Amino acid sequence: MLKRAYAIPAQRARDDPFMHTDSMERPARRWKGFELSPFQVRAVEALEAGKNVLVGAPTGAGKTLVAEYAIERALQAGKRCVYTSPIKALSNQKYRDFKHAGLDVGLLTGDVTIQPRAQVLIMTTEILRNEIFESPEQLADVEFAVFDEVHYLDDSERGSVWEESLIFAPPRMRLVCLSATVPNIFELGRWLEQIREHEIEVVETQARPVPLHHFVWNGQRVLELKEVARQSERARGGSGRGKRKRGDEERSDPARATERLLDVLEHERSLPALVFCFSRKDCERLARRNAQRDLLEPAERARMDELQRELLATFQLPPATLGGEILAMGRRGIGYHHAGLLPTDKELVERMFTSGLLKLLFTTETFALGINMPARAVVFHSLAKFDGVSVDWLRSREYQQMAGRAGRQGIDDEGLVYSVLDQRDLTRAPLERILRGAPEPVMSRFLLSYSSLLHLTTRLGRERVYTAWEKSFNQFQSRSGSPKAQERNRRRQRAWVDGHLAVLDELHYFETPSTLTARGKIAAGLAGFELQVTELLFRGALETLSPVALAVVFVALIHQERRRTPTHVPNALFGNQRRHVVDCLSHAARLEFEHGIPAPMKLPDWGLTEAVVAWCEGATMEQLAETTAASLGDVVRAFRMGIQLMRQTRHAIDPSWDLRERLADAANLLNRDEVDARAQLEVG
Repeated sequence: MLKRAYAIPAQRARDDPFMHTDSMERPARRWKGFELSPFQVRAVEALEAGKNVLVGAPTGAGKTLVAEYAIERALQAGKRCVYTSPIKALSNQKYRDFKHAGLDVGLLTGDVTIQPRAQVLIMTTEILRNEIFESPEQLADVEFAVFDEVHYLDDSERGSVWEESLIFAPPRMRLVCLSATVPNIFELGRWLEQIREHEIEVVETQARPVPLHHFVWNGQRVLELKEVARQSERARGGSGRGKRKRGDEERSDPARATERLLDVLEHERSLPALVFCFSRKDCERLARRNAQRDLLEPAERARMDELQRELLATFQLPPATLGGEILAMGRRGIGYHHAGLLPTDKELVERMFTSGLLKLLFTTETFALGINMPARAVVFHSLAKFDGVSVDWLRSREYQQMAGRAGRQGIDDEGLVYSVLDQRDLTRAPLERILRGAPEPVMSRFLLSYSSLLHLTTRLGRERVYTAWEKSFNQFQSRSGSPKAQERNRRRQRAWVDGHLAVLDELHYFETPSTLTARGKIAAGLAGFELQVTELLFRGALETLSPVALAVVFVALIHQERRRTPTHVPNALFGNQRRHVVDCLSHAARLEFEHGIPAPMKLPDWGLTEAVVAWCEGATMEQLAETTAASLGDVVRAFRMGIQLMRQTRHAIDPSWDLRERLADAANLLNRDEVDARAQLEVG
């Protein structure tokens, strides 16, 4: 049963026109056996009043209940619902949850298409955006669109897709937006009210069902936050200046420091714990360094043995899988989880963790996004991470998202959160900002893609395409700046559009300023890599390619080497065809450079060529590992995305092209065994 939460204080409610001024104490209300907290009551009342709803609440506070209420209300009225999420793992989980609840549910993630006309349709936000542009009539009977983790619209790579979906969704479609706690949630609400037909209710709560208790581990003992300032002062100079204290060597080894903290948690029976690491290698290293622990009682070990036998049967795995590292660690109550694992291995770890039998799980931050898997404690192996350019301290919102996984509702009185810091980091880390600071505001990342510009130009006309930006959160936020800052932002956005339109003009994607050529129509039908695929199609690079060669090309468009040194690919593996592909893309790449496109299109990365050929010829996943240094999880992801892009291309081109059949053959060669996402979803 959900505990009562408290809504935002009444004074702040009076200060904001979006907030009701009535008392935060509301009549008790129950739904499906749950006593609703005040913020949930306010949200469902807003839905009943015909409004859009934006809910901001901490991890685990019960935001999803609001979405489930909206879904039930729509189904009772004979309408449909769309549920979007930022990651496929969360989409798959929602699909299973709703299916288990007996709903008529479908799934569209690019990897998988199941019941596309179901009453409740779960999809990625990219697919929703494409539906809005390409076939809005398919959404005519959709009452609600749920945007889970809507603060994701400030993601640098994919955030613009969220904005486009919110702006251009059919006017009568109502929105249920679920967000982490962010300081500018009312700004986001005002923007949504401005661009949407319905009124909006912004509902915010800071209360957590299970409160958090934050600590710092300095390598020797647990510190309350009030003690950290004193420790920091001593580390800067204090009484110990110039002296090397006993234990400094151990504290300089972060893995050893984390191990010692885990000793304490095990001794104090404060497990299970999620240990967040910010590299895949650290996840695995720490798990292996702690693999000697035996954390399961005899009865728990028996339950784990039974669970693993069930998992082998469910996922149709051979008995030898029991001897592998994932399940062997699991029998000692330990696991690791990151994006580089094979999808089936990630599923195995998640099933063991949700059973309550994994006591230590070493994982990257993606585990904290949306998936409801709380623990007694959360440990941060570090408070710094590589952001793609340099190593920097966590943002407060990132910390809160992960820390929010501590504390199991109905089990724990409080969630325990520990940050591992050595003496040097105690002096450098901005602890007050990370641990106690307000989370960073959501900032717009609105930048229209080639595909979006093609759709909008035909829909609005060349001159009115700029009105898309006028409706954006980017423009809304810029109004708070100085006139000069607003003008700079306006010029930047216009230059972005003008540059992309100029490239499209020179590549002959427009018949007239507002009508498309055959090239333009195909590019508009592709969501991602639209320029690369269209140029390859019309320059003849794909005309004579075999299915295996097509698979090589489409995976290369997706793949991006994580290593700095490129993989050597033998010329015997379609060397001439690969060079021709690059030559065909060089003209478009040069045009982008000439027009100052700040984020030019990605060129093919051939690093998985040998792996693609081997897989198409029937290799096992174990044999595939010998062909590439990439993690098998990354390989499977690239294969799946290549399949998705081939399917999109096949759908976009003329049905009379014989390329359609070869694309289907290429996709089928890749889409087997561990790569087959639908098969994995159905057996799981």
